[in-house]
Parts: sequence; C-alpha cells; structure tokens
Amino acid sequence: MTASDPRPAGPGGGTQPEEADRLRELLRSPGYLKALVFCALIGVPVSLVAFWFLVALHKLEHLMWGDLPEALGWGAPPWWWPLPLLLVAGAAVGLVVTHLPGAGGHIPASGLHTGGITPRALPGVILAAVISLPLGATLGPEAPLIALGGGLALLFRDLARVPATAKSTALLGAAGAAAAVAVIFGNPLIAGVMLIEVAGVGGPQLFAVMLPALLSSGVGSLVFTGFGRWTGLSATSLSVKVGVPAPRLDAGDVVWAVLMAVAIGVVVHLIMGGGRMTARFVAKRPVVRTALSALAAGACAAVYALTTGRSPADVASSGQATLSRMAADPHSWGVGALIAVLLCTGVAYSLCLGSLRGGPVFPSLFLGCAVGVLLAPLPGLGVVPGMAAGMAAATTSALRLPVSSIVLVVLVLGSVAMVPVVILAAVVAFVTTQLLPPGSAVPPVGKPAEPQTVHPPAAGLSGSA
Repeated sequence: MTASDPRPAGPGGGTQPEEADRLRELLRSPGYLKALVFCALIGVPVSLVAFWFLVALHKLEHLMWGDLPEALGWGAPPWWWPLPLLLVAGAAVGLVVTHLPGAGGHIPASGLHTGGITPRALPGVILAAVISLPLGATLGPEAPLIALGGGLALLFRDLARVPATAKSTALLGAAGAAAAVAVIFGNPLIAGVMLIEVAGVGGPQLFAVMLPALLSSGVGSLVFTGFGRWTGLSATSLSVKVGVPAPRLDAGDVVWAVLMAVAIGVVVHLIMGGGRMTARFVAKRPVVRTALSALAAGACAAVYALTTGRSPADVASSGQATLSRMAADPHSWGVGALIAVLLCTGVAYSLCLGSLRGGPVFPSLFLGCAVGVLLAPLPGLGVVPGMAAGMAAATTSALRLPVSSIVLVVLVLGSVAMVPVVILAAVVAFVTTQLLPPGSAVPPVGKPAEPQTVHPPAAGLSGSA
C-alpha cells in the first residue's frame, strides 16, 4: 500500500473495493439472477431423479446379493458368487464404453468430476453404473450421480431453450452436480465446500459458481428428504453410528494419527496408481480387458470369503454397509479378517477404478476405517480416533481435496469430538501424496460424446494427481 493507492490489496492482486464493486455488479445483473432462479428450480428434478436412482441401485444390490442367493438355496452368497456377476458386469460395461456416447462416464481412477457430461451421454452413464454397482464393483455411487446431476441440468437448459454459453454451462453444471452431492452425502454443506476448494479462485468468480451450487443443493436436499418420507422408501446417505464411546484425545492419538496418515497416503497413492495402470490396460481392448479386470476383482472377493468365512460382499461392494457394521461393532473383527479385507479390498478397488464405473469416495472411507480398527490396539491409540484419522487420511489421499475430506468425515461421524485428529490426518496425508511422484494421466477410452462447444473454467472436480 502506498500514499497514491491507499486501498488494501484483495485476492488475486486486485483491491477490496474493486472486488466488492464487481460482486455487486454481478449480483445485480438480470442474467445472473435468472440463473440463480433456474438453478434453484433444477435442484428439484435432479434430487428426485437421484432419489430414484439410489433406490434402484439399492434394490438391485439386495436382489443380487440377498434375494437371489436365498432363492437358490443359500443363506448367504457363496464364496464364488462374485465371479460370474463381475464377469458379466465387466463385459457389459465394456460394451457400453465402446458403443455408447460418453464411454459410460468418467473413469473412476481419474477422480471425481462435475463437468464434461453432455445430455447425450446420460444413458451410457446410467447403464454403466446400474451394471457395475449392484453386480459387485468396489466403487461408490457418487461419481455417476454427480455426472447425472450435471448432465440433467444441461438437459433442462436445452429443453427450456436457455442460450448455451460458457458461463451458463459452468453454473448449471455445478448446480446440478451440487444437488447430486447433497443427495449422496445427506448434507448440502459438502457440495459448497467441494466447489470452494475445487474452484481455486477468489472474489466474484468464486461467488458466481458457489451461490447457484449452494442454492441448488439446499433445495435438492429438502426435496430429497421430504420425498423419502412421503414414499416410505429409503436411499440411505453416507453416515455411520460408532458403537464405542469416543475418548478424550491425548498425545498418543496425535502421534499415531500422523504416522497413520503418512502410511495411508503412500498406500492409497499406490492404489490410485494401480487404477490408472488398469485404465491404460483396458483402453487397448475395452470389452475383453474390462471383463478380465472385473473378474480379477471378483477373485479378490472370493479369496476373502474363502480365507475368512465372511460374505464376499464385504469386498464386492462400495463398502458403505460394511463400514456401518464395522463402526457399530469394531471389536467383532479379528486381526486376520481385517488384514484380509484390507488386502483384498485394496486390490479390487484398484482394478475397479480403472475398469468399471463408479466413485472413489466410499471404498476409501471403508479402507481408512479398517486401518484405524486394525491399529487401534497400539499403545495410546483409541478405536474412534483411529477410525477418524484413517478415514480422513484415506479420503484425502484418494480425492486430493483435504478440506472437503475433513468436512465429509466429520459429517459421517456425526460428531466434532475427533476434529483435531481428522484435520491433522488429512493435512499430513495430503502433503504426503503431493510429495510423491505424480501418476500418468488416464487415457481416453470408448466412444466420446459430441464435441463440447464450451469448456468453462473451474467446472471440473478431479482428485487425481
């Protein structure tokens, strides 16, 4: 600050009055106000579609892993059950990738994305997710739902004959994705936090993207919650109930959280790298090699079931249900079962990241929780601090979004008691993964959608290095 320019510097090299003037000008513009109203409106249909999509996935998964084995005379899925299911899933996803526009959506190994899906690609995104997730992919539903939300927002824009510009595409894509994020994680707050962290900008540009997303996610969350009550159906959001009391944090919890975060950061970095290797392997012959990769993931679940006597669904799933059971009764898991589920899930996760379609969030949370339970007997480390630190470190390492991961883990736990170790583990894991050699990019595969006419900035969310 000098005598000739007494105004304090603001973000991005500008000055605070200039930034405030630009923001006021933006908020007063008729086009932006219309965009806000439109984003609020699209939150309603996006949340309804997301609700039924999650219900359909839940019903199909219960059919394949509960009703069908019982109908065939088994009380639980036999050890070999994942093999035919994932073989079929791999072959079918390979056909979707090669024959439908959009290649079935983003490859999970490349991270989460909120943009890039056109309305024409939506059938392939839905079909690939419906094939992958209920049949045993070690992936979550968040990536297909985010793609579905963004694509639906652009579809509604086209149906309403709203002019397609770079700004409208960025705003509507982010708003639709945010409404989907609110449905997946059961809280609209995580949508706003993710977009703030991803945008990486300040001033009016940040508010321009953030406000429509917050509005759409808030409206969508209200509709989603109320609609579930009206129908009597449930599409469970991600949350756990910890079955053991949370202790007061001490020095041992802090030290172990740091060490755990470093180790988890390295291991998850290798898992994500394995996913990118799988994607490169699959890209050359999508149908055959996707089927082989999915079959190998099924073999991991079968080996786990044979060695532990537990259900292969512990590995051949998103991990959400298993995470809830583990958090509710962590002492029911022996050391051998924890080691087996970590090894088998880690390999299956890496294979599915590069071959099938889904999201990286749920399995990373489960792996982090399992590590925390496994290491909880260490002197000075409690079960709850171990789970909290493990989930924060694993999610941050997979997504490369530390702030979003911190908020997500706190919301999942439903308590702020573990916030110090969650923050510490997330920061240490993020620094660890950033210091490791970056992996190569995921190659394009399959039939692309129609060319995009605009590529707005800050419209994507990528957790890959």
